Amino acid sequence: MRYIISDIHGCYEQYRALLDKIHFSDKDRLYVLGDAMDRGPQPMKVIQDLMMRPNVFYIAGNHDYMMLRALKKLAVEITEENYRDHLTSDDLLSYFYWVQDGGRVTADQFRTLPWEEQQEILDYLREASVYEILEARGTRYVLVHAGIRGFDKNRDLGTYDLSDFLFERADYDRRYYEDRKTILVTGHTPTLVIHPDGRPEVYRQNGHIAVDCGFVFGGQLAAYCVETEEAVYVKGV
Repeated sequence: MRYIISDIHGCYEQYRALLDKIHFSDKDRLYVLGDAMDRGPQPMKVIQDLMMRPNVFYIAGNHDYMMLRALKKLAVEITEENYRDHLTSDDLLSYFYWVQDGGRVTADQFRTLPWEEQQEILDYLREASVYEILEARGTRYVLVHAGIRGFDKNRDLGTYDLSDFLFERADYDRRYYEDRKTILVTGHTPTLVIHPDGRPEVYRQNGHIAVDCGFVFGGQLAAYCVETEEAVYVKGV
């Protein structure tokens, strides 16, 4: 089975409970639509768990981008040669914005790790894809973190910039692909604000599947199965 999860945001216990609930095994595949870190209590445990699983495919999110941008220089050894000009005001500003957007817990746990482990985590995030395409029963699923800025149905996905997939919230009132057998699958925007009644459940309408059910905002953590078209949930505490 192939499952899609998004925006775990450091909630390790609930993430592992969700894997147990779907009976996730080495024969299955998991696609994570970014933002494994920040806000929740155990972001490093989430990332390291994902890293050790060869059947997990990680797609970059905006929090991944902010973490990488903030730590790419902070996770470098400061020497006598570089200490004066290693960090710029832009570097410090990037760190400040990241911490303000939920990154403090990630930063605090990251700096306790050995240097080698820090580099492995940063390399893992650097190598994350920005989109994945799955097919099942004649349906094509386009997986991204947030949306597709400047979307053009005639434009190849490989021609977009990284940021086009990370920050632009999908327009759930708009069908992106005329082919009704092509579905845009996103995280980033909690379904609590997509569903008119505020339900924290997977949204499936108008050529969209939205799987971020706003767990860190009082919703649920969801795993959507491509084969069964069903969602399994773990509720918040």
